[in-house]
Amino acid sequence: MDLGVSGKVAIITGGSNGIGRAAAERLSREGALVALVSRTQADLDQVAGEISGESGHEVIGIATDVRSEDSVKAMVQMVADKWGRIDILVNNAGTSSAARFDDMTNEQIEEDFTLKVMGAIYCTRHALPYLKAGRGAICNTTTPGGKAPGAGSQPTALSRASGISLTKTWSKEFAADGVRVNTVCVGLLKSRQHKLRWVEANKTNPDYTLDEHYQNMGRGVPLGRVGEAAEAGDVIAFLCSDVASYVTGTAINVDGGVAPVV
Repeated sequence: MDLGVSGKVAIITGGSNGIGRAAAERLSREGALVALVSRTQADLDQVAGEISGESGHEVIGIATDVRSEDSVKAMVQMVADKWGRIDILVNNAGTSSAARFDDMTNEQIEEDFTLKVMGAIYCTRHALPYLKAGRGAICNTTTPGGKAPGAGSQPTALSRASGISLTKTWSKEFAADGVRVNTVCVGLLKSRQHKLRWVEANKTNPDYTLDEHYQNMGRGVPLGRVGEAAEAGDVIAFLCSDVASYVTGTAINVDGGVAPVV
């Protein structure tokens, strides 16, 4: 399927690994020009080269701390100066943070909101004029926990609920300018953080394999397995494409059926 993104410009935060990288790979294969954003330039340079080498289309990496509005503003300007347009914004930066209320600190809450909520706000604020000019698309990465949180899932569930709320608000505010806004609510996927947890477990039990680790994690998933990052990346690419031209203000679960809500 041709997604109709050839020649379009995409910014993807949290783009050097996991879901962000997977979305970048798909968009680049479809002909988009991609700017990867994370905090470590060396990682970005390596990943950008790998994706570009596979797709044949230009990919760049710009080290940016999305917690800093000045850093975000400079990054957006660099992309606009290089390619003259911005058509797609994927607000994907973030990590999991979970605690029960009695154990949660103010610092955890502030750090989580600054990275996930304020980071998305900063990126959207500065990319929006370009997105309006090209009738572009925004996709926010959130979680099903933002719709139906469980005990001990804060502050991530709290910040992701904010991301879902912003998605709906922005979809209504930006619609007159042709800018669509959606969110992908991501469940258990293979990722660097889960692999690091396996590394720690493997130190105690060297016979414990990564496959076993993911099999154990996937037992509670109706589809019976942990998802691949590409399975979320492909949905993000679709939502940001011309093929999804009448889809806005929606939150799609990519979680193997775990969420108790639609």
